[in-house]
Amino acid sequence: MDKPRLAWAITGSGHYIEECLDFLLTLDAVDLYISQAGEEVLKMYGINLNDIREKVPVYRDKTASSPPVGLFYKGYYHTFVMAPATSNTVAKCVLGIADNLVTNLYSQAGKCRVPSIVYPCDIAPEMETTAPGGKVMVYPRKIDLQGTDKLRGFEYTTVVESVDELIAAVNGRLKCLA
Repeated sequence: MDKPRLAWAITGSGHYIEECLDFLLTLDAVDLYISQAGEEVLKMYGINLNDIREKVPVYRDKTASSPPVGLFYKGYYHTFVMAPATSNTVAKCVLGIADNLVTNLYSQAGKCRVPSIVYPCDIAPEMETTAPGGKVMVYPRKIDLQGTDKLRGFEYTTVVESVDELIAAVNGRLKCLA
């Protein structure tokens, strides 16, 4: 390893997933982690995983113990990005549940004091999001918004509310490391 890399995770949310992927693919030294639901969502949006594999290393959620999390202990990653993140994933992170690849990555990043940048799909009581057929309005539940708010208070975690904020946060982090 020449220098630490960025770890990026996609969960089962389609919330501006194409824009998140477009930005991810502009970055150097990034590894992509995909939950099982994330794989399903990529297919729903017509995104070919093999096309992504040609540009960045891709790790899929296929084991119970999530062995790649050990890379955080070795200093392999300088930042963890979770974008987009489902309300389910956010709720698990808030409760400290690390029962799949993505929630385990978030947990271990925090335990290793590696900063995380999270783009939750539920950020306002009324919002526009992307669905396979185009833009739709959604109305996140109070419990989903509470999860996002609680995540804001976690150590080493930055919560962003738009793709523009995501890009700014990641670029800001990379600039600090340069």
